[in-house]
Amino acid sequence: MERNSDKPIKITEVCLRDGSHVVAHQFTREQVQAVAKGLDDAGVPYIEVSHGDGLGGSTIQYGRSLVGEMELIEAAVASCKQAKVAVLLIPGIGTVHELKEAQNRGAGLVRVATHVTEADVSAQHIHIARELGMEVCGFLMMAHSAPVEKLVEQAKLMQSYGAEAVYVTDSAGALLPDQVRERIRALRQSLDIEIGFHAHNNLSVAIANTLVALEEGATRIDGSLRCLGAGAGNAQTEVLIAVLDRMGMDIGIDLYKLMDVAEEIVGPIMPHSQEIRKGSLVMGYAGVYSSFLLHAERAGKRFGVDPRDILLEVGRRKAVGGQEDMIIDVAAELAKLQKVGG
Repeated sequence: MERNSDKPIKITEVCLRDGSHVVAHQFTREQVQAVAKGLDDAGVPYIEVSHGDGLGGSTIQYGRSLVGEMELIEAAVASCKQAKVAVLLIPGIGTVHELKEAQNRGAGLVRVATHVTEADVSAQHIHIARELGMEVCGFLMMAHSAPVEKLVEQAKLMQSYGAEAVYVTDSAGALLPDQVRERIRALRQSLDIEIGFHAHNNLSVAIANTLVALEEGATRIDGSLRCLGAGAGNAQTEVLIAVLDRMGMDIGIDLYKLMDVAEEIVGPIMPHSQEIRKGSLVMGYAGVYSSFLLHAERAGKRFGVDPRDILLEVGRRKAVGGQEDMIIDVAAELAKLQKVGG
């Protein structure tokens, strides 16, 4: 694979943040310590730790955390010798207050995430993160849902605010390889900063999409051990590193150690294997935010409605991250329609 950049590839492991959705935000301090220590020892440079919906996400709407995320961040930092602990912040869920506390607890990187058309709400958080001396990246979520020109426009805004990189974030796992290629190439031609890519595996193309992103010049990529992430998970880190190694791309991570962490530490934490089941498949198919799956399954059970119908309707309504409360409304409406139709 020929790459359009000579910059080193930086991978962020997201199983302790994106994977929080899968365990209903019930990570323990001991689990976070063990995973972070293993990842650090394997040479992973960035480990993201926060509520699945980012800093401040522990609420009734998004799901209460078992252990406060600041305690988990502190535990991860204490477990790492070389890795930098990262956090996600979605303006409107997380605030500057949480950002400052996370930095005080040792977080060194923040990824400020907005819907792909709403980069303007990230200005304050990006600016303050830079003032705090943190690395800061922009994270444009649901990147499949806007034209490429809009994506470029919004990425330029994040660059102007001080972001050191901007991610194309496939929150729904809906992008196909050619669509990733088009988006990464457009950003590479338009920005002066690094480009990142965050995949979800709902259509089973997370690793293929990540390889295409690298081909087009992305230098920051994400993975989750054992695919421990929302929906069908992300690009499976240990598989991704093995593939890159086979391709002659050494990014400084010990594959055997990574496999051991995945098998011996992360595996036992998982409530079930991260197969592409009907719920996650329909999210990729319908272009729905991957963290909606658990909410849709719960609402479906409560109202006696097929969760797939809920997800398809939420997709038709173009719901974005932060609108989880819409799922209950949709489920209730579908239940009423079923009753009338029945």
